[in-house]
Amino acid sequence: FQVRPRNPRGLGTLPAPAAMASPAVSPDSSSHEALSSVNSAPACSPTSDSENLSPDELELLAKLEEQNRLLEADSKSMRSMNGSRRNSGSSLVSSSSASSNLSHLEEDTWILWGRIVNEWDEWRKKKEKLLKELIRKGIPHHFRAIVWQLLCSATDMPVKNQYSELLKMSSPCEKLIRRDIARTYPEHEFFKGQDSLGQEVLFNVMKAYSLVDREVGYCQGSAFIVGLLLMQMPEEEAFCVFVRLMQEYRLRELFKPSMAELGLCIYQFEYMLQEQLPELNIHFRSQSFLTSMYASSWFLTLFLTTFPLPVATRVFDIFMYEGLEIVFRVGMALLQFNQAELVQLDMEGMSQYFQKVIPHQFDSCPDKLILRAFQVKYNPKKMKSRLEKEYAAIKNKEMEEQIEIK
Repeated sequence: FQVRPRNPRGLGTLPAPAAMASPAVSPDSSSHEALSSVNSAPACSPTSDSENLSPDELELLAKLEEQNRLLEADSKSMRSMNGSRRNSGSSLVSSSSASSNLSHLEEDTWILWGRIVNEWDEWRKKKEKLLKELIRKGIPHHFRAIVWQLLCSATDMPVKNQYSELLKMSSPCEKLIRRDIARTYPEHEFFKGQDSLGQEVLFNVMKAYSLVDREVGYCQGSAFIVGLLLMQMPEEEAFCVFVRLMQEYRLRELFKPSMAELGLCIYQFEYMLQEQLPELNIHFRSQSFLTSMYASSWFLTLFLTTFPLPVATRVFDIFMYEGLEIVFRVGMALLQFNQAELVQLDMEGMSQYFQKVIPHQFDSCPDKLILRAFQVKYNPKKMKSRLEKEYAAIKNKEMEEQIEIK
């Protein structure tokens, strides 16, 4: 759980993914949880710009909320009947009390997302607000592979043609990658077992990336992101998306050997904590409970080692469109939800609480978390200009002092 210095990256063993506490979404799953979004209450809708949408667009969002409500109700009834989650290959509408209503709404969703994919450029340019709202409600599982590629412009990358050649080469990171692969989604069927297909393709993608970006090479934590991509798409496509995420989404800076960007993210998050939850911030300090002890894995794995996969994938959908801002928002939302309990606990109690209680608070309604996240105050201008400069000045001063000491 705690990040401890253990290798040149300064990373200790990352927390085991919370998804392992219950069966995760399989690579070809039609599981509700991957699609499930909203509980029955309208307050569980993660819209923020809905007042700017037309009546037709609002009606469409209401339909999606109804579908998500039916999916959630169906999911709960199936769990109570079977005592477990559905098999990953089962149909969304089979054995369902709401199957007739659900099938119509599901058909509407398929038609809608099919149109979005086919008219992608137009949606990105002319219907950006509606697209943002739809993504915040969750991309349907069967569309995630193509939509994620479209969102990060990874559909036609030249590096894809190099992939097979890269696999023939050897990388100095191979031993490190092999060691960590067994710890990546260890309970997930796709990755279970040393000779599993999942472990093999995960090794391939991590090795290929370590060869195209030798400065970063391989860093613990990145395999969780690649693993999620491989649950949705073939390895060549997952490789292209990962390259794009590293290049365009600040991830490369996070995973560089110095990990300076992680330090900046922690500094920015601490500022938000101090400003928005001063009582909790004072309590954390009194217990020497450092921000890096609980938030480092949030930034490095985008909550994939925190939440079960259905919830983490919803956060990842938004990350693909809106970037790292969602990590700050969800992190602050978690602290807001749990402030009253955390201020009563000592350091050990808080560590246990972050590991065992927080990960499963939103299993039944991810949108409760998303809604709160978009109510968090976040000032991108202040984060970028003021806090980045402050952090750079602090690091420069530290460097000068180290030089003097030497």
